[in-house]
Amino acid sequence: MPEGLRDKAAVVGIGETEYSKNSGRTELALACEAIKKAADDAGISLDEIDGLVRYDYDLIDEVALTTHAGLKNLRWMSHTGYGGTGGNAVIVHAAAAIAAGVADTVVCYRALNERSGRRYGQADFRHLLESGGQQAFQAPWGMLAPVHQFGQFASRHMIEYGTTSRQFGEVAVTLRRHASMNPRAMMRTPITIEDHQSSRLIAAPLRLFDCCIESDGACAVIVTRADRARGGRNAPAWIMGAAQGSGSRALGIVFRESLAVPESVYTARDVYRSAGVGPEEIDAVMIYDHFTPFVIISLEAYGFCKPGEGGPFVEGGRIAYDGELPVNTHGGNHSEAYIHGLPHVIEAVRQLRGTSTAQVEGAEVVLSCSSVAQLSAAVILRKD
Repeated sequence: MPEGLRDKAAVVGIGETEYSKNSGRTELALACEAIKKAADDAGISLDEIDGLVRYDYDLIDEVALTTHAGLKNLRWMSHTGYGGTGGNAVIVHAAAAIAAGVADTVVCYRALNERSGRRYGQADFRHLLESGGQQAFQAPWGMLAPVHQFGQFASRHMIEYGTTSRQFGEVAVTLRRHASMNPRAMMRTPITIEDHQSSRLIAAPLRLFDCCIESDGACAVIVTRADRARGGRNAPAWIMGAAQGSGSRALGIVFRESLAVPESVYTARDVYRSAGVGPEEIDAVMIYDHFTPFVIISLEAYGFCKPGEGGPFVEGGRIAYDGELPVNTHGGNHSEAYIHGLPHVIEAVRQLRGTSTAQVEGAEVVLSCSSVAQLSAAVILRKD
């Protein structure tokens, strides 16, 4: 277990473009802007970046970035699998590279025109059929898009534990409340439980307000080694723990041993062991909220409540920024922007800096995590 990562590196810079429905710009231009803003935030030159971690989904590769962003030389390059797990996994990779001594200052980024370009929420039926593999078992029966796949988890949770659609709505209302305070968020109009319940059904049991938004934009995070982290423009956010997990037999997302147990139970065990803390020491948590039920599932997986208790746990304002366990204080994928989870790490850093628009009083330790997307990853950051 990577206890050796503890406090070997810290996040020192964060950068974001505007989040929009139509950026009117290339993904390369967005990536370059976000990386430059992150370097400026860290108070370093682009020449100091000698490592890079990208999502394998990202269309912008290392060659393009060294050419267009002005990076001098990358001594170490890596990428992480899938989308939802990537926002935390890139930080795991960056911390590991620094701990191994193969890089000193690493940039992690994600850029996509997901609203004006390729839309992950839509599906090409013909393409799915021709792709073969598990799609041959899914597509003919109408399981075409993520909402169809992940809705199976929500249904299973409702059957197993009595979780309700109104409890999903509690998550949606809270995330929108946080976004209403965030000028960067794309969706800032508050909603009510009644709004959630009357929103149209997309794929049972998921309604419109259970689903994340689609966004154009980019963001970047600068991670550097411990002896370089202090004395910069901002106080470092120390990487206490970091972990990834695969679980087993999760092909096609739904072909797994249990729809009620996510692979992140392994990631939770490992990230807490890596950081040397437990869930009781976490002041706020940023959960990958592609669909609202996964906030509930993640709260259970990461030990904030027992399996089956996640639905009642989110009621009564408990996960609001001024509640018992603040969740996604930026609005998350649901209401701020959907950039495959990297904004969750950025919000964790803002909480530790004390600059969030929904600041948690006394926030000193923050977990950023993913739950179910075939792979899972998590990081725990602490205040300097």
